[in-house]
Amino acid sequence: MRPVSRVLTALAGKGLLLKQDKALPNVVGILTGESLRTSWWSHPKAHLIFAVLSELADHPDVLFTKLLHHKDTLVHRSLWPAVLAVGTARDQWQLQGLSGEAKRLLERLGRGGGPVRAVGAPVKELETRVLVTTQEIHTASGRHEMALESWHAWSRRVGCSASQSVPRARKALEEAAATLGAPLKALPWPARGAAA
Repeated sequence: MRPVSRVLTALAGKGLLLKQDKALPNVVGILTGESLRTSWWSHPKAHLIFAVLSELADHPDVLFTKLLHHKDTLVHRSLWPAVLAVGTARDQWQLQGLSGEAKRLLERLGRGGGPVRAVGAPVKELETRVLVTTQEIHTASGRHEMALESWHAWSRRVGCSASQSVPRARKALEEAAATLGAPLKALPWPARGAAA
């Protein structure tokens, strides 16, 4: 089985996979057969890992987002409606304490248009609160930037609808996290019963 096919099979079965993690199922572990405690960039299979991750980033059934432990998490298409419902909810945990710069960036994305390129702390704030979807791009000058896209623009582009209520969407993602072996606290929202 091709390496990318092995990852896609695992992702389809679990719904979620981390890019890299010491304990939970992840892409790097599937490709190397080991749990790395350091960056995969120095591993002998780094070129393979990069090629597979690049192919997955363009795959029509894969979404990368910062869902578990604020790390790159691959989400299978079957869970996209749940991610979309959570991402567009604008719950208290997503907005409370958001910096002014992150708020301005979110408002700019909300006005429409194409993806917005940005870097830095405001991008991380929006990513870890699941307020936007992002894609890393390499500029002609060799810099790394993030292309941020609103969930509404993303949903139109990929043809996804948030068909679930937010509580049901969160439950679906919690169940997928549990299937992966991740605790509920790995997800960015407060545990059930806490203010949302």
